[in-house]
Amino acid sequence: MIKLLIFVIIVLALVPTAAQAQHEYSPLVEKTVSYKNWALKDLKDDKPVDLRALVQGKKLVMVVYFAPWCGNWRNEAPVAAKLYEKYKAQGFEVIAVSEYATRDEVRAFFGPTGPPYTVVTESEARDDRDKTAHYGYRQLTGDTRKWGSPWNIFLEPEKLTKEGDLLTEKAWVVNGELIEADVDKFISEHLATKTAAVIEPCKN
Repeated sequence: MIKLLIFVIIVLALVPTAAQAQHEYSPLVEKTVSYKNWALKDLKDDKPVDLRALVQGKKLVMVVYFAPWCGNWRNEAPVAAKLYEKYKAQGFEVIAVSEYATRDEVRAFFGPTGPPYTVVTESEARDDRDKTAHYGYRQLTGDTRKWGSPWNIFLEPEKLTKEGDLLTEKAWVVNGELIEADVDKFISEHLATKTAAVIEPCKN
């Protein structure tokens, strides 16, 4: 909890008041995305981590793509951290994929305490924008923003394929900033459904 509070304070300090007001909220919508597995370097130790392995044992995972210099991501970052802290004990996971900035810039964004959840890197330069998987997913889901930060996709590990590149054809995505109340409800309901599913009815 202390780490979360420090992170939120750092993020809010980085965002000017005017920038905080310029939100790009987007609804949570199920889309055909053809989302693939990846192995990307962890920000903490530079070692590659495999997404399929990373989500094992979780009930719901939010993968958020972000650029640390983006004002809209800085608006969303405290929300993502808050949701993670609220639901992590119930099987919710957040994985952040950094885009279009160096790893040192990403580390500077999260500050000395580091990120509260796993962060990996897909690209490190703005010139890579239209070469990333992130860009391709945004095109498939109708995201017309130039940079697409933040871009959120929700994965249900138990429904993902067990092998091969393709993890899932369809998924719930947010082409912009999270609408906190809607996403909070979505997470709560999905976790409750999955918890109920593992409880066997009593049989006489």
